[in-house]
Amino acid sequence: MDLITAGGCLLIMLIAIYILAIMTDEYFIPSLDYISHQLNLPHNVAGASLMAMGSSAPELAIALTALFQGNGEHSDVGIGTIVGSAVFNILVITGASALARPAKITLAVVIRDCLVYVMSIVLLLFTFYDGQIHPFEALSFLVLYASYLLILYKWNSWFPKETMSEVEKNEKPKPHISEEQDSKGKDRRSIIDVINYWITKVLGIFAGDVEQSYLRVFFVSIAVIVGISWILVKSVIIFGDATAIPPVIVALTLLAAGTSAPDMISSVVVARQGRGDMAVANAVGSNIFDILVGLGLPWLIVIGIGMMTGGPTFVEVGTADLFNSTLVLLGTVFILFILLYTKRTLSRIEGGILILLYVIYVLWIWLGA
Repeated sequence: MDLITAGGCLLIMLIAIYILAIMTDEYFIPSLDYISHQLNLPHNVAGASLMAMGSSAPELAIALTALFQGNGEHSDVGIGTIVGSAVFNILVITGASALARPAKITLAVVIRDCLVYVMSIVLLLFTFYDGQIHPFEALSFLVLYASYLLILYKWNSWFPKETMSEVEKNEKPKPHISEEQDSKGKDRRSIIDVINYWITKVLGIFAGDVEQSYLRVFFVSIAVIVGISWILVKSVIIFGDATAIPPVIVALTLLAAGTSAPDMISSVVVARQGRGDMAVANAVGSNIFDILVGLGLPWLIVIGIGMMTGGPTFVEVGTADLFNSTLVLLGTVFILFILLYTKRTLSRIEGGILILLYVIYVLWIWLGA
């Protein structure tokens, strides 16, 4: 085991995830907000499409860049990040939100999203069956997500008296990562505040001001997110080689938790404000986007390139660790649904159980490696 190389890779991953979170939350998501206003999208559709893409941009970019490294040999890193992130969202984000403050939920919304979520996981398991992703399978992911958007578009007319508004449900709470403080430095600053401030400033030199040119911010943000994601995937591969740990194991745990950490922080803040239902709904809704678009879109792009260049018209995936983790993912959504359906409330004890289940899952993954 090369400890120096492994330690260096871990440090690079931490720094990259940190910068990725700031770029996403300070620039990419605000630019998407401007775009949604320009397109006059309904709030629930904008929340489930553009704003979901913003909060899930790291996972989507990692899944895409992983497909282009090593001639597609490391596609499992991208898939593992999304599957692991989905497990983290359901168990840790909802669990931590419940620990912060018990959440009362809107049953109809939870049933709707959980049903679509289960369909997404079953579709994912089906595509893993033969270890290859074919064009119709990749396209089916996007078709299912388009159907979900259509349901959201019609939802308010079908259920006009929902207690939790769709506007609130689909607002992606923004992690409070950095604060703009005056130049005189009257506010006390921690080291983290100073680091956040200067990273945001440096990124702003390239991205610009979202109020003056939101399209520039949008495209620069995409370039930076893709570049950092490329570095993350490469670091995971090198870390796996240095430690003899399969890269997919690192992606399922470390990379997945790292990219989801900002969402966890924001969800805890939202839960403390008495909007725990919003945190739970966002965790499920984010997972739907991650699986259907975060996997379906990169697969379709790579397959399309293969068709145009005479290359492979399918994507190969390793099924062992991914299939088992996807089964775990299916189990977590049933556990969450049972906990929510019985009392329509997620208590602190139940939140603690969810987090304990995640700890057991991580130990199972690493000990199995």
